[in-house]
Amino acid sequence: MLTNAEIKTIRSLREKKFRDGLGLFTVEGEKMVSEALASSFEVVKVLRAEDVGASVMSRISQYATPSPVLAVVRMPQEDVPEVLPYGLVLALDSVRDPGNFGTILRIADWFGVKHVYASPDCVETFNPKTVQASMGSVFRVCVHRCGIAAVCRSFRDSGRKVCGTVLDGGNIYSAQLDADALVVMGNESAGIGDEVRRLLDCRLRIPSFGGGAESLNVAVATAVTLSEFRRR
Repeated sequence: MLTNAEIKTIRSLREKKFRDGLGLFTVEGEKMVSEALASSFEVVKVLRAEDVGASVMSRISQYATPSPVLAVVRMPQEDVPEVLPYGLVLALDSVRDPGNFGTILRIADWFGVKHVYASPDCVETFNPKTVQASMGSVFRVCVHRCGIAAVCRSFRDSGRKVCGTVLDGGNIYSAQLDADALVVMGNESAGIGDEVRRLLDCRLRIPSFGGGAESLNVAVATAVTLSEFRRR
C-alpha cells in the first residue's frame, strides 16, 4: 500500500519543477509500462490497480479515467555524445508543443533515427504529453539537449552536410540527399532560427500540390523529410 507521502510525490510529477527536482517521470498503460520495462531506463516502481486499489490509482493517475498500471521511471541524462552519431541524425530548433515533440520522436524511431538533438528551449522530453505522443519511442530514441548551432558546426567540421527545411529552399523531391547528414526542423511558427539557418548546407522545401494550406505541421513535415532521405 502506498503512503500518503508516496502518493503526494507521484502526483507532484505532473509538474515540471518536481520532475526536474526528483529526476523522475511517470508512464501509464500496459503498453507504455511494458516499453519502459524493456528499455534501458531505470523503472523505480510499478503500480497496478489490482494491488493498490482503484481509489489510489485515481489519485496518482494523470488521466480522468485511470490506467490499470502506472510506472515511475528515472530520467536519463540528455548529454551530448562525445562522438558524433553516424548516419541520419535529427535536430529540433525550438519545437515547443509536447504533442509535436513526442510525435517527432515516434517518427524518428520509425525511420531508424536513433539520435535527436534538441535546443534548450524545446519542450521537455518527459512532459506527460510528449511521452504519451511518442507511444514508447521516448525509450528508444536518444535526446541530447544543446545549442543547435554548435551541433551544426560540429557536423560541418566533420565534413557532413547540415540540411534544413525552409520556405525558400529547393524542392526536396529533386534535391540530392545524403543518408549521412544532420536534418534540422524548426519552430512551429517561426521555423529554423536565423543563426542555425545560416549554417545550412542544404536548404529544402516540401512543395505544395494544392495551394490552400499555408504550411505543414512540423511533425508531418519531419515525416515527409525523413521519408524522402530514406527513399534515396
